[in-house]
Amino acid sequence: MALEQQGKLAEAATAWKSVTRLNPKDAGAFASLGVVLSKQERYAEAAAAYRRALSLDPGLPGITLNLGLAEFKQGHFSAAISAFNKVLASEPSNPQARTLLGLSCYGAKRFAEAVKHLQLALPAQPDNTELHQVLAQSCLQAKQYSCAQDEFRWLLEKDPNSAAVHALMGQALDGLDRTPEAITEFKAATQIAPREPNLHFGLGYLYWKSQQYDEAEKEFKLELDINDKHGQTLAYLGDIEMKRDNADQALAWLRRAIAAQDDVRIAYIDLGIILAKQKLYGDAIKALQRAVVLDPKQADAHYRLASIYRAMGRKADADAEFAKVRQLQPKAEPGAVPGSPPDRH
Repeated sequence: MALEQQGKLAEAATAWKSVTRLNPKDAGAFASLGVVLSKQERYAEAAAAYRRALSLDPGLPGITLNLGLAEFKQGHFSAAISAFNKVLASEPSNPQARTLLGLSCYGAKRFAEAVKHLQLALPAQPDNTELHQVLAQSCLQAKQYSCAQDEFRWLLEKDPNSAAVHALMGQALDGLDRTPEAITEFKAATQIAPREPNLHFGLGYLYWKSQQYDEAEKEFKLELDINDKHGQTLAYLGDIEMKRDNADQALAWLRRAIAAQDDVRIAYIDLGIILAKQKLYGDAIKALQRAVVLDPKQADAHYRLASIYRAMGRKADADAEFAKVRQLQPKAEPGAVPGSPPDRH
């Protein structure tokens, strides 16, 4: 303890290890060892010491919280969640445990749970900007767009010149189908940070979604000035040219997109559509099959495949694909081409 007070943490850890060897049932010694190891950021060793302490005395005050924090620092979010839940079971009003539980849920991508716990944690620290940021992101990822909008509005009041917050507010508004307002937010973001990656793409996507293709094209090309291998941007430029019936230009953009990034689904869908129109059925089938792999729950690629198989006289294959369309979109209108959500920003 004296060594720890003097800041000689390595020596203190060595001394505590000696105590635990001499007294292997001394829960307090293992807990103290964990504390010293945590101060040295030796979190894996600290967690092991805390677990040993708790196995000897599950009621040691503060040690379960310490264990959760050590796991959190290692990125072991599931283990941290378990520890913090145990703390809250006996201390439901513990603000530190509640905050750390919310952050752990966010780290584990359990966004709806993160929203719940962070909202409970905020009243104890209402001006904590970092907490508002994580809550806003959690709301957005959980598709709780009204919650996200409220949080991003709070953040913008604190820092109206944050390009990132304007862009995230735009995403929240887009989720609420308030596209014109989302465009306004992304415009603000691009004005604040014109060379920030992905902002022009986000604005271009919103213009594309609104069928303002000329404006979308301008923004996409600004994105390419920043990163000429931005796969999604290249794919949407190809989609715009396809909608303009410029097949050769569309193919050039789409092939560039696939070379830059092989998981942009809209590039494969559009490539399959164009190649099918050119009766290059083998290549069209390969492109559409890749689209199916990227998102098996969407019906549009199956519909396009069925149409190609039918044109080739492959009735059994066509029937199998049409059956998949009916399974995925049972309420689709007869003869309608199924749609699919595009690749998002």
